[in-house]
Amino acid sequence: MKSNRPAKPERRNRMGASTTSRADRPRREAPPRVETVRPQGAVQSQMSWRDKFDAWSAHHSNSAIESLLRMFETPLQSAMTWLVIAIAIALPAALFVVFNNLQQIGQTWQDSSQVSVFLKKDITATQAQDLRGRLAQRPDVLQANYISPEQALAEFKQGSGLGELANHLDENPLPGVILVTPKMVENTPAALADLQQTLTANPLVADVRLDMLWVKRLHQFIALAERFVTALAGLLALGVLLVIGNTIRMAIENRRDEILVVKLVGGTDAYVRRPFLYTGLWFGVGGGIVAAILLGLGFWWLAAPVAQLADLYQSSFRLQGLGFIESLQLILFAGVTGLIGAWIAVARHLYQIQPR
Repeated sequence: MKSNRPAKPERRNRMGASTTSRADRPRREAPPRVETVRPQGAVQSQMSWRDKFDAWSAHHSNSAIESLLRMFETPLQSAMTWLVIAIAIALPAALFVVFNNLQQIGQTWQDSSQVSVFLKKDITATQAQDLRGRLAQRPDVLQANYISPEQALAEFKQGSGLGELANHLDENPLPGVILVTPKMVENTPAALADLQQTLTANPLVADVRLDMLWVKRLHQFIALAERFVTALAGLLALGVLLVIGNTIRMAIENRRDEILVVKLVGGTDAYVRRPFLYTGLWFGVGGGIVAAILLGLGFWWLAAPVAQLADLYQSSFRLQGLGFIESLQLILFAGVTGLIGAWIAVARHLYQIQPR
């Protein structure tokens, strides 16, 4: 139904242009709101230290897990690398264990460096015991035992087989003796020479006997063996560094395109370096574990024959392998060596990969 109201006349201004009322004009749309985009550096600067630490630790854990999984993707190659590292580490470690076992035999070597202190004939038993007590309290003396003239004569009769002849003696010709056992820490030629001079200067002492030639030979042999083990350990550690460095270099070459992409999008050298460092660490730790297992099996295999040989010589010596703490130290040393080798390889080859 149409309305009977007349249409409103169109208004015209003075120039003749038509005008409309304000209510009839179309509304203008507001311009779109432009949001301010903050740069990435400003966002990172506003991150708290906890967020940064969480991101850093998350990337470390991801790098460690991914690098370990990559090694298991090529089990044969990883096993061969672990075996080479284990052999290079097990050789000096085996010599180290041998020296530890020789220290048990060294308890009998103390008798060879035992100092025999012969007392004067007119010394009473009380004076001899007082001197023995003073010598036992010295820091460089392990123990001091007094043998009276009567005990010395009884041992002579029993050991020499001349008991009948000794019974016809008018008096006991043997003096009292104090057997001084030096400590192994102080059992060096210079320390023993000082101890011998101190004992000789005592007014109650008639003579001091010590086989210094045997002690010097023993210590020269130990010093030579220690240098040999140190040199061998250094050469084999260098071999481990070269093996791990060559392995990391091949891994870097295989992932060259991935490294270029990461650097193009702004990845830092530390970010790119991290997975390869964990790879070297896993190679070292794996080689150390295999070396500890090989040493344990080897010394277990030799324990029974060595025990039988010791029993034939009436000795209580028993072969001992690496303990739990020493095994952990071996694994830690291997892991640190692998980490150093990976760091050297990454620092050298990663610098050559730069986006153009």
